[in-house]
Amino acid sequence: QGQLSRFLDFENGENKAVMVNNYDWFGSISFIDFLRDIGKYFTVNYMMSKESVKKRIETGISYTEFAYQIMQGYDFFVLSQDHNVTLQIGGSDQWGNMTAGTELLRRKADKTGHVITVPLITDATGKKFGKSEGNAVWLNPEKTSPYEMYQFWMNVMDADAVRFLKIFTFLSLDEIEDIRKQFEAAPHERLAQKILAREVVTLVHGEEAYKEALNITEQLFAGNIKNLSVKELKQGLRGVPNYKVQADENHNIVELLVSSGVVNSKRQAREDVQNGAIYVNGDRIQDLDYVLSDADKLENELTVIRRGKKKYFVLTY
Repeated sequence: QGQLSRFLDFENGENKAVMVNNYDWFGSISFIDFLRDIGKYFTVNYMMSKESVKKRIETGISYTEFAYQIMQGYDFFVLSQDHNVTLQIGGSDQWGNMTAGTELLRRKADKTGHVITVPLITDATGKKFGKSEGNAVWLNPEKTSPYEMYQFWMNVMDADAVRFLKIFTFLSLDEIEDIRKQFEAAPHERLAQKILAREVVTLVHGEEAYKEALNITEQLFAGNIKNLSVKELKQGLRGVPNYKVQADENHNIVELLVSSGVVNSKRQAREDVQNGAIYVNGDRIQDLDYVLSDADKLENELTVIRRGKKKYFVLTY
């Protein structure tokens, strides 16, 4: 609810938003009771006629998937009875499940329900957004940080950028058309992606979070590690390899590069150091005898190692 409160008003007005959990009505109903009281309103022929079922029937569909339409239909029924809900909105792939709700309302309560579907959002290759595709973007900053969200939108393909501005932002069509012209004239500047990232991160997390994500991006790109707080570094480097340095461990740069997994051998470590490919907190290290000290522990928590231009590693203590 805290995440959605940026978009919905849960506090004011007769029609304020309400968040419910369908376990509240499913948790207390037995399987036998559900089949007796709800299942009787659905014929097998009706359930088999759903396009989502037809597509799967030849290759195999589990009973759970087959019966899910009844459960979602019952959700609509309860929401109608308890909260006077008359309209359900969902992705186009949910059409069959949602119309099961209108059927249950008609047969059990003599009520009329309505559904609206919206097209599933895909990228230019036809790939969907979502957990199953491994590219889900969460509103929860613990799951997708503002920086990660910023990077996600910055990395969308050129073919998608302007279209996503129309879908995910509140910019006017005239503004988007102006952006499109500038973007197509100089696509390498990624203007559409920059504005898309700015608008979405600001909408979801606020302007300060957007500014922080932008600053992390710029500082990491420039290699200015010391200009970032540990909090910002943890956000910007989440997901990079981590290694916990033991107190009694040899802190010589060559030894640490090997023990932390930055390189596979001391020979490679020595070559990288001598060739200027190793950075500690943004500072190039070319001394084979360099020993990491407390001065290299940012806020006494971590040290950032960079190998080459983009390969980051985090040492913790």
